[in-house]
Amino acid sequence: MKTEIKIQGMSCMHCVKRVKNAIAQLDGVTFVDVLLDEAKAMVEFEESKVTTTLLEETIVKTGYTPVK
Repeated sequence: MKTEIKIQGMSCMHCVKRVKNAIAQLDGVTFVDVLLDEAKAMVEFEESKVTTTLLEETIVKTGYTPVK
């Protein structure tokens, strides 16, 4: 499954790296790209292992806010 999540609060490439690394460590994530200019994460994952809620919770744990 593919999803795109808007993220509030990122201001630099360190922020991007922090979010990208956190999402990439989740078991079942097969691709992640985080774009600072567009303030979003694009994620591909296995639905049997990852949910959008888990992705959003992971973003919150890194200190940023997913926007619905």
